[in-house]
Amino acid sequence: MFRLWIRMWKDGHLLKDTVVEDGTADTRTHKVLHALEEGCVRFDLAKPIWLDSTVRDFQRHSRCRFYQDSFVEEIGFDYLEIRIIEEDDDY
Repeated sequence: MFRLWIRMWKDGHLLKDTVVEDGTADTRTHKVLHALEEGCVRFDLAKPIWLDSTVRDFQRHSRCRFYQDSFVEEIGFDYLEIRIIEEDDDY
């Protein structure tokens, strides 16, 4: 099972969090993108833009943060953080 933890932070405080699970046979990249999209729907957010620095952080650490510069709209929080908390054994 693949699980992505999505958390919204403001002033060092956790505002919202959710875990999105994906049991499909899709690729890791597709699972991450689908889970992030699902989390944004749950939080009523537009999908963030993956900047080069965000991609590098995610590739190195299986986690990253999306700040205001990753969103087209103004956001009412400091950053959105995603982290893989469970990954299929295939990787």
